[in-house]
Amino acid sequence: MNEPLGTLFVVATPIGNIDDISLRARKVLADAEIVAAEDTRHSGRLLERLGIDSRLVSCHEHNETARIPQLLECLAAGNDVALISDAGTPLVSDPGFRLVNAVVAKGFRVCPVPGCNAAIAAASISALPTDQLLFVGFLPASSGKRQTRLHELENSPATLLIYESVHRIKPTLRDIQLVFGAERQMVAARELTKLHETIYRGSVVEVLDQIVADSGGDKGEFTLVIAGADAPVADDLELDRVLKILLGFMGVRQSSEAAAALLSVRKRVAYQRALELREDTDSNY
Repeated sequence: MNEPLGTLFVVATPIGNIDDISLRARKVLADAEIVAAEDTRHSGRLLERLGIDSRLVSCHEHNETARIPQLLECLAAGNDVALISDAGTPLVSDPGFRLVNAVVAKGFRVCPVPGCNAAIAAASISALPTDQLLFVGFLPASSGKRQTRLHELENSPATLLIYESVHRIKPTLRDIQLVFGAERQMVAARELTKLHETIYRGSVVEVLDQIVADSGGDKGEFTLVIAGADAPVADDLELDRVLKILLGFMGVRQSSEAAAALLSVRKRVAYQRALELREDTDSNY
């Protein structure tokens, strides 16, 4: 009879406040034969505070490939492995892709233990549209390459999620202002869930001014949530014409989605206008 194979658990850990650790994450970390961590010193302190003494090994971008055989051997022996990063959900702008890819290729089970994620946490309190989110991660370090990447993103209708270090936040915001314009709405979240958590809101230029004026603005890590580009405005008469035709054959939601795709307008704009046209039609009977 074949021995059961181990499972690789991809475990989200707190991004600041240790009380955000889930009960399931604590149990998985405690039961794992090996905890593979991006930084063993950082994660060692976390496990110590949680009262967990599982074996800890490093698994970061410089040694991930070399570490894979050891972790595969552990899984093959029927033992579980937990993968964690310094904070938040592993593989989201953190190491782990090569390990997960190798584990899947060998046929072992990979199981997520969801929890904290700075990008989603920031989006949830941004008061910006969340029907379309585009995770960008870190922008290039040099201004030229950063502007090139921003030009690729400037017309995206999705709300953008960007990570940035405190050392580059000001030049990055200046590049965003240059490419996206000073009035693009955004949120910059600093030190999320930590003691000095700060949320800056407004246009790009307003957020930059707030950070410059804040004596604590040069400390901590930032998550940027930037409103997507406005869709090209279709002529109102053309939108009405298309919606009236579609509403003769389909419901409000289907008609609005089809009109939005045909005319490159925002879905909510087309939906609201479809509701108005439907109500006007109903009131005439």
